[in-house]
Amino acid sequence: MPAKDEPVVIKKYANRRLYNTGTSTYVTLEDLAEMVKKGEEFTVQDAKTGEDITHPVLTQIIFELENKDGQNMLPIPFLRQLISFYGDQMQMIVPSFLEQSMIAFSKEQERFREQMKSAFGKTPMDVMKVSAPMKALEEQTRRNMEMFQNAMRMFTPFPAPGTASAPAEPAKKEAPEKSDELKELKEQIAAMQRKIDSMG
Repeated sequence: MPAKDEPVVIKKYANRRLYNTGTSTYVTLEDLAEMVKKGEEFTVQDAKTGEDITHPVLTQIIFELENKDGQNMLPIPFLRQLISFYGDQMQMIVPSFLEQSMIAFSKEQERFREQMKSAFGKTPMDVMKVSAPMKALEEQTRRNMEMFQNAMRMFTPFPAPGTASAPAEPAKKEAPEKSDELKELKEQIAAMQRKIDSMG
């Protein structure tokens, strides 16, 4: 049994079976999905090598859920945008942005639930109220997108006047410039993180 507050270890065997060491039982991906919904922490390890494979297993759970009828939550435009960020210079900040967005949404979800509950009453007037919580959700999404767009601008600043047609610098100056760019990038990430924290 894992110590208190420690995540349960799930072992994945070569035959793809998953073994919950906390309950000493075999489990399925659906069982792991339920554990996530209940807020139960776990890590998945390759039974042979001990390698942490939690990320690919959670990704597989999402894949399975997305393929169930009426279950998909990830819109095609979102998936296309997400795929386009792989290998892009923005890839490094996308995980942080998505994580902060989900944290902000989670903090608001109880309020959304209450608004939806009050909107779906027994009378037509109650049903009409559904626009209020949907507008609140749209507003939250709009704020998230504005925050992301602002972050994008931080990493793609407009060139200073008169520098667009400037000749390329000699190769020997490339290393110091990269060092300065890296320092500036770190400062921008830190500033963006502070902004995200303040908005959350």
